[in-house]
Amino acid sequence: MESSRQTGHRPEVHRVAVIGTGLIGTSIALALRSHGVDVLLSDPDPASLRLACDRGAGRPLDREPQGRPADVAMIAAPPAVVPAVLREAQDRGLAHVYTDAASVKASVAAEAERLGCDMATFVPGHPMGGREKQGPGAARADLFLGRSWALCPTGKADAASTALVAEIARLCGADPLVVDAAAHDRAVALVSHAPHVASSAVAARLLAGDETALSLAGQGVRDVTRVAGGDPALWTEILAHNAAPVADVLHAVAADLAAAAEALRGAAAGDGGRDPSALEPVRDLLARGRGGHGRIPGKHGTVRRPDYTVIPVVIPDEPGALGRLFAAAADAGVNIEDVRIEHTPGLPLGVAELYVLPGAVDILALALSDGGWSVHPGA
Repeated sequence: MESSRQTGHRPEVHRVAVIGTGLIGTSIALALRSHGVDVLLSDPDPASLRLACDRGAGRPLDREPQGRPADVAMIAAPPAVVPAVLREAQDRGLAHVYTDAASVKASVAAEAERLGCDMATFVPGHPMGGREKQGPGAARADLFLGRSWALCPTGKADAASTALVAEIARLCGADPLVVDAAAHDRAVALVSHAPHVASSAVAARLLAGDETALSLAGQGVRDVTRVAGGDPALWTEILAHNAAPVADVLHAVAADLAAAAEALRGAAAGDGGRDPSALEPVRDLLARGRGGHGRIPGKHGTVRRPDYTVIPVVIPDEPGALGRLFAAAADAGVNIEDVRIEHTPGLPLGVAELYVLPGAVDILALALSDGGWSVHPGA
């Protein structure tokens, strides 16, 4: 099935029930509350529910008298429990339309149908956003801003139900994308699930690193291993539900790494380091990696621009420093297209790498220098 963007009339969403107040559920609830949506919350963990409510994500569902159904019930739970939670919610008549946020779709939909769920009111979904931190305390209203949000209708729900779930995505700042469930699972194996395993494989090597090696860790290894901080139990479940597509990607990654390792081993054993052809597998992998990186969509879903210029700015490691830097850029009339921060171990400062359009480099550099910032264009 070809993927397609949702367009057309936007339905109104007044009340949403969010079942599951972890990172994803609470972030969705916070985003909906920012648009004035009435949000009811439920979670089997009382502490998680209480924290989500205290953060302003909504009010407890179980304290509400049985009244009119919600427009949508969002099930923000691990894949293994979504079908049973869906069946229970439908039996209660909790909402007119139901959706979920699990990161695999084909197995969830199949199990929901096996349990006798009403597939005419269920629109499986997956917001493409997350953090390595878990729980309602890590939730953010802007977690899905600018992200894709997959919708995988089974063909039994009508267009109005799909449109209602698409509106939930838009209210969270995401871009709804209709895609077949099997195609979705193959896609997330490539762009999310296998990368998580690869990140964990790199991070696992750090257990054998001594203090000298770890003290030399820079932004590169932090970037590569960031998602490895996720919950192993949750990720084991996710991978189990999408095992075959993830295995296919990992086998291909492993083949590339094995070829690179063999070439490097040969170079180390002989004179191959001076023979350009000996390291061709390594060069080929690096070149393909650079090409693949360039295909990752960037701002507004467009392909990453190759012509941004980076301006390094030294910033103090103190509250409000980054906000003041952004405010200075705004005063100069320059938009920051992207930003990365390199922390300096052992020192109370870091470097903010500001990505701007080439034509704005001189303007921003001058404005920041005049404002007392330590700016290093061209560094």
